[in-house]
Amino acid sequence: MNFGFAVPDYARPSTVDEASRLMAAGDWRVLAGGTDLYPGAGSGLAGPVLDVTGLPEFSRIVSGQGLRIGAAVSWTSIAEARLPPALNALQQAARQIGGRQVQNAGTIGGNLCNASPAADSVPPLLALGAGVELVSAKGSRRLPLQEFLLGPRRTALLPGEVMAAVVIPEAGLSGRSAFVKLGARLHLVISIAMVAARVVVDKGRVVEAAVAVGSCSPVAVRLPLVETALQGASVADAIGRVTPHDVQAALSPIDDVRATAAYRRAAAVELVRRALAEALA
Repeated sequence: MNFGFAVPDYARPSTVDEASRLMAAGDWRVLAGGTDLYPGAGSGLAGPVLDVTGLPEFSRIVSGQGLRIGAAVSWTSIAEARLPPALNALQQAARQIGGRQVQNAGTIGGNLCNASPAADSVPPLLALGAGVELVSAKGSRRLPLQEFLLGPRRTALLPGEVMAAVVIPEAGLSGRSAFVKLGARLHLVISIAMVAARVVVDKGRVVEAAVAVGSCSPVAVRLPLVETALQGASVADAIGRVTPHDVQAALSPIDDVRATAAYRRAAAVELVRRALAEALA
């Protein structure tokens, strides 16, 4: 392809190499489902648009040495896929992201690149130890999810880069998980607080625990004190080991139109207990 002429306003490449060359040649806005891009565009999109939905590698869920979820995989595809019980939380989140129309169009990569503190996908992915695969004309690189998300609407994407996939390591596919979300109503709502918990149980005791909270900090966070307290606990005693201090120590909520910081702190404790109870059930 000759990039010596004017860059078009819209492109839908069919290969990753073509997409990478286009990204290197101009200041493109990446489009997948558009459920965040279009509402935020106002009267019109600024700059040329690169549509990644034509890239097969971006639109598949592939297993083997972990799990690779293409960045353009829709929430409906995730919700309906046959996945290990460790991904129950991600599938539960997928069923609560907007209405059916949003779930059909919205994508996991778009949800992450939008970098909202209330992004429902982030706590389940943190509990899985997920990372992201980023591609550009210079090659590809991987980052842990917690290093990719830098703050509200801020990511570690470099100029010319696009997210290709979410990558879940083999270790993250063990155990069971659950997702609990609190909002003003059950669906079509931005979270006041949300929790994902993944536990691995052996002989009646917790041998691994990963717990993450969203909407209570600039980015969703894991709860290391809770995870440590759960190590070795019997299934019957595990919930009793969750203390308000251990949950709230990692959080930094704010007051906004949906809830006060104090309410979010209190709600997070209850949601952690509920998510763990479901994952352990």
